[in-house]
Amino acid sequence: MVVGHPMGAVNEQSANLYATKMAEQGYVTLSLDLPFWGSSEGQPRNAVSPDIYAESLSAAVEFLGSQAFVDRARIDAIGVCGSGSFVISAAKIDPRLKAIATVSMYDMGAASRHAVQQSQTLEERRKIIAEAAEQRQMEFNGGTIRYTGGTVLELAEDTHPIQREFYDFYRTSRGQSTPPGASVQTTTKPTLSSDVKFMNFYPFSDIETISPRPLLFITGDSAHFREVGEDAYQRAAEPKKLHIVPGAGHVDLYDRVALIPWDALNAFFGKHRAAASA
Repeated sequence: MVVGHPMGAVNEQSANLYATKMAEQGYVTLSLDLPFWGSSEGQPRNAVSPDIYAESLSAAVEFLGSQAFVDRARIDAIGVCGSGSFVISAAKIDPRLKAIATVSMYDMGAASRHAVQQSQTLEERRKIIAEAAEQRQMEFNGGTIRYTGGTVLELAEDTHPIQREFYDFYRTSRGQSTPPGASVQTTTKPTLSSDVKFMNFYPFSDIETISPRPLLFITGDSAHFREVGEDAYQRAAEPKKLHIVPGAGHVDLYDRVALIPWDALNAFFGKHRAAASA
């Protein structure tokens, strides 16, 4: 089982928890840092490249499949937050990923194009694209790399509630992790010049082609991007399942062990294993 971390995170943040808990159920698990993040290679650091992110998940399948104790025909995946969209993207063209679960999935393409709750206008999008293009030229000419988005470093009176939710995880002892050679000033923050690549990312296009491999979409009932999981579920073909967790927000499902529906995950993957063995 391959486990991918939230966008801008590292495997110590959420992915290792899921990998550990599933390993306790008898699965061989591998959590990875996506390229350009954490301990994975790739320059510049914090670069956005959704195609390469999806490729890394397929590469993880190859690594697991090369192990003598792994059944190559039974490799599954869990994608948390942004990795939910990356694992969907990978699975559409990699049938070696057999059963796929997403948790608190972000559609990183839609988030970049429209922002949360469709709050970004077309003119605002054009301004971001123009700024990123200018930044690319500056970097080509030897200018300093700039970073964008990510989680705020400090809270203010007017900090948006969604940013507060991420701050509570990424900027406190609850989930903060700064990889060797990195700076807390740039953790979670993609490069400005590359972040616009998400605007060309449409992970749910052709999602129905993953069928007959099963899909599970897990989201909290109060998650700020709950509609993403619901949209993907509607678009996907059978077999599929949508599991909504009562009392859970988006970030709660990163690490709140008592809220994460382990029984639903185990039942989903167990049912798939039973069907594959029949």
